[in-house]
Amino acid sequence: MTAVSQSLQAPVATERLVLRLFTPDDVEDRYAYQSLPEVARFLYRPPLTREDCAESIAARAGGTPWQADGDVLLLAVCRAEEPRVVIGEVVLTLTSARARQAEIGWVFDPRHAGRGYATEAARALVGVAFGQLGVHRVFARLDVLNTASVRVCERLGMRREAHLVDNDLDGDRWGSEYGYAILAREWKS
Repeated sequence: MTAVSQSLQAPVATERLVLRLFTPDDVEDRYAYQSLPEVARFLYRPPLTREDCAESIAARAGGTPWQADGDVLLLAVCRAEEPRVVIGEVVLTLTSARARQAEIGWVFDPRHAGRGYATEAARALVGVAFGQLGVHRVFARLDVLNTASVRVCERLGMRREAHLVDNDLDGDRWGSEYGYAILAREWKS
């Protein structure tokens, strides 16, 4: 694996979206959706505070190395016609540098749900993972009740590999999880 190249620090464009690094100016946009209980309910953590959002953005605003287990590429998702307004985010975490495996995730402002933005952004990030970062396997873990994310995984051509029952505690609720994955050789860009 190599460090994230200069080309990844430039925006990744899709038909309708721009995926770019977060900047300090994005804190309020990110906080607007990350602070919502209905967004955090499937993430097995409480809603983020404004300070959480600012710290996370500050830690990754200059780019992200892509070399060691735990390295993270966090990208703001904006509509092409409004490239300064963040509507969500996609994230790729290098879970095993040796095995070239990465976990993908996405979080979107509910005001922009149902328009295919999560699928479009995730598809672009999977393409970056396989095409530019040399990832062998991309996987996603999601709450079984998160039917919108289940549909995103299926639209990406990911296969369901696991159903973990009561494997995590979300406050006082036991959550069950699906595991989805796709290999580089299976990916059709």
